[in-house]
Amino acid sequence: QVQLVESGGGLVQPGGSLRLACTASGIIFSSFAMGWYRQAPGKSRVLVAAIAPGGTTSYANSVKGRFTCSRDDAKNTVYLEMNSLESEDTSVYYCNADGRAVDPRYDYWGQGTQVTVST
Repeated sequence: QVQLVESGGGLVQPGGSLRLACTASGIIFSSFAMGWYRQAPGKSRVLVAAIAPGGTTSYANSVKGRFTCSRDDAKNTVYLEMNSLESEDTSVYYCNADGRAVDPRYDYWGQGTQVTVST
């Protein structure tokens, strides 16, 4: 059984920081591209950061320079360090594991973790 579990969400003031983590089981983690998505109320789910098996990262323009995505294959974990948080970052953040290069059926999602940026 494949499972992705996010943690680290919570309430933070504008300008503050949080670190999210997503730990995977049931997959060969090192072979999967990992991504962080967010979905705010009334909005579509959008990609905010991704990291390839080799460690190459990409970011949405809205978070460039503020968020950093990293992975620790020995721990089957991907991280999202979020700095200089703004109210617009408030969302549910979801972890995604994409192994479709191995098999087209291999695409998995975590349950999500709430991030609220507010005074």
